[in-house]
Amino acid sequence: MPVMSVLFGRPEAVGDPPEPSFFSDLNLDQVFVEVTAGREQYRLAPFFRTPLHTPAAVEYRHEVLRDLEDQGTLTAVETFAKRMLAVRDELARARRLRYRYQKEVWFLSAARGYCTAVGEFAAVLARADLVSRGLTGFRDFVTGYVVSASFTALAGDAANVDKGLDGLAYCVNVRGPRVTVTRYEGEADFSADVAATFAKFADESVEDYRGTLRNWPEMDHVEEWIADRVARLFPAEFAALDDFCARHDGFEDETVTTFDREVQFYLAYLDFIRPLKDARLEFCYPQVSADDKKTDVAGAFDLALAAKLAPRISDVVSNDFRLTDQERIIVVTGPNHGGKTTFARMAGQLHYLASLGLPVPASRARLFLPDQVFTHFEREEDLATLRGKLADELVRIHDALASATGSSLLVMNESFASTTLRDATFIGERVLARMTELGLLGVYVTFVDELASTTAACVSMVGTVNPDDPAERTYKIVRKPADGLAYATAIARKYWLTYPQLKERLAS
Repeated sequence: MPVMSVLFGRPEAVGDPPEPSFFSDLNLDQVFVEVTAGREQYRLAPFFRTPLHTPAAVEYRHEVLRDLEDQGTLTAVETFAKRMLAVRDELARARRLRYRYQKEVWFLSAARGYCTAVGEFAAVLARADLVSRGLTGFRDFVTGYVVSASFTALAGDAANVDKGLDGLAYCVNVRGPRVTVTRYEGEADFSADVAATFAKFADESVEDYRGTLRNWPEMDHVEEWIADRVARLFPAEFAALDDFCARHDGFEDETVTTFDREVQFYLAYLDFIRPLKDARLEFCYPQVSADDKKTDVAGAFDLALAAKLAPRISDVVSNDFRLTDQERIIVVTGPNHGGKTTFARMAGQLHYLASLGLPVPASRARLFLPDQVFTHFEREEDLATLRGKLADELVRIHDALASATGSSLLVMNESFASTTLRDATFIGERVLARMTELGLLGVYVTFVDELASTTAACVSMVGTVNPDDPAERTYKIVRKPADGLAYATAIARKYWLTYPQLKERLAS
């Protein structure tokens, strides 16, 4: 078992949890697919599906990320990761190959690469100015590991065997179909004579008629036959190779391989947000609490939407929100296509990313760590359930509220829009009352303005429009009482669709 973890402090068995259902509603599925793209071999998805529940665990990751802000440290970690990737590639090739000595030589190459990667990384970490418990803990481990008996034996044996094989010299004589392999006894090197003979033509520009031979990964039967004869000529060197592979099978230390995998969690996310930060979008380390539900967020934006708009980063609109004292639920109203759903997704993303110990897309954030995240977004009717749309919505919100606790987060978007205004108001009031009773945090996007003041725990926020042109959305969601304006008349007037405008157009 590994002795430490750069993600959890003490090693934890993460397993392979399924993707949470709320990922698709909050567009976190899109975010994490992009974050982990190109790193499939590290199996990072389980880490992004395993939230933390204590501020101490979140701070542990923040410390590591702050250390990685130093370019020298980041470069050292990335270099180590690339070398370990090469080691795994060589081990994988050794497993795929069929011929014994070819397998063993690739295994030897992987072992030498592993020793170089670990040894040089340990030396760089020893000089690095580290603060985090995660990286200093690994530095302490690897400093001791590179002088341990197991590692020094691996490195020494690999170097000796490689040196022995590198020193082998032999001749291959081909006469017609007959191939003979002998020890090299100082015979003349005819290749030098040939090169000297044709040297006078080297400076002349001529067309190259040489063909390209395919470099097959596996040796053919002739190459294998030659290698077998070389092994017979040098039995001691090949016996040492056999012995090395037998004694050092599974040479990788589990703490090293665990670090190599876990540190990709940080590197992948940092790579993903780097272009956004370069475009002057702000990220911060949130202040988190598992007890205090006071919330204060400034300059926040939808991470999935920002990644899509990356070429047009100026189109990204940020928003602020806060919850104080007994406030728990943000009720969002306003015109359609005014950014309400984006705001709801943003709020959910912030809380979940904070629970992963990652920088969040905001200039400032104080957030609560939820024990669970629930969402209630519109769904297409599922014929298999034999339920109508409203019935399905009621079943889903019932299940969510039955499973939620006072420490949960519930994000609802345009719920119960499939029924009448009267029924939507009645259902919404009951749902908000239950949410208030539980004391959970919530975001409730609705077309029913009356719900914004249902309970004392509710805070009204409204999507705004351009005062000079009510048909133009600002995508800013501000804290103010619901005003009941749907701006339908303004939109109709803009597109010449009011009753008087239609009469005028038809008359002409």
